[in-house]
Amino acid sequence: MALLARAVAPGLDDSVVLDPARPLRVTHARGPLTLAVVSIAWIRERDDADRAAIQKRHLNAEECARAAELPVPKRRVEWMAGRLAVKHGVSAYLRRHGGMCVGTRDVSVGAVARGIRAGKPTVNAPVEVGLTHSGDLAVAACGPRTLGVDLERTRQVPRALAELLTPAAPGCPVLDTMPLSLRWACKEAVLKHFGFGLRVDTREVELTAWHPDGRFCWRPGPGLRRHAPTADAARLDSWAREVDGYSLALVWS
Repeated sequence: MALLARAVAPGLDDSVVLDPARPLRVTHARGPLTLAVVSIAWIRERDDADRAAIQKRHLNAEECARAAELPVPKRRVEWMAGRLAVKHGVSAYLRRHGGMCVGTRDVSVGAVARGIRAGKPTVNAPVEVGLTHSGDLAVAACGPRTLGVDLERTRQVPRALAELLTPAAPGCPVLDTMPLSLRWACKEAVLKHFGFGLRVDTREVELTAWHPDGRFCWRPGPGLRRHAPTADAARLDSWAREVDGYSLALVWS
C-alpha cells in the first residue's frame, strides 16, 4: 500500500475522495488536517496470505495478536482497516508537519480504557486522531488538537430516525436541504470531538446552520454541557459534505 499525498494543503472540498477501489489515499488539508482513507473492500478481497503480509508490515506484535482474537471475519477486516488508516494518517502527518519519519509499525494505536470517553482512539505520537468506518471505507483524521470525524454511507433513513433528525421548527433554508445521513454524521462528529461518541444522546447536538462551503453550526444541549461545560461551536471548525455516496463530517479545534 503506497503512501499517497498531495503537495499542497487545499481545503477539504478540494481534497476528499472516497473510492473503495483505491487501497489507500492520504491527503492533507488546511487545518492542518491529514485524512487517511483505507478501503475495507480491498482488504476484504485479499486472501489470507496477503492480509497476513499486510499485518506483518504495518502492525506490531500486540496488534497482530489482537486481530487474531477477533472471531468474526467482517469485524476483523474493519478493525484492520481502521488501524491502517490511523497509522498511515499519523505517519504522513508527522512527516509533513514535524519532519519526522515514523513507520506505520511504530505507530501504536490504543483507546481510552474507561469512563465516558472509553473507546476514543489514541496514539503514541504528539497528534490527535479520530476514526470512523462505514460501508467499504475506514477514515482516520489527524490534527494537532482534538477532533471528531464520522462517516455514514448515504442511505434512506428509517422513519423514527428521520423524525429525530428533522428540526421541529426549521429556520435555516440551507439546513433544511441537508441530507439526513449527513445530519447524523454531523451530530456524531461533534460528540466524537469531545470523546463521548453515542454515550451522549445525539439530541444534545442541535444543528442550526449549514453553509455553502461545508461549515455547519450547532449548539449544545444541557446534557452535553453537563459533560463538557466549555462546549462552544464558535470555538471549533467544522465541515460536512456528501462525497462519493457517503456522508462525511469533521469537527476540529
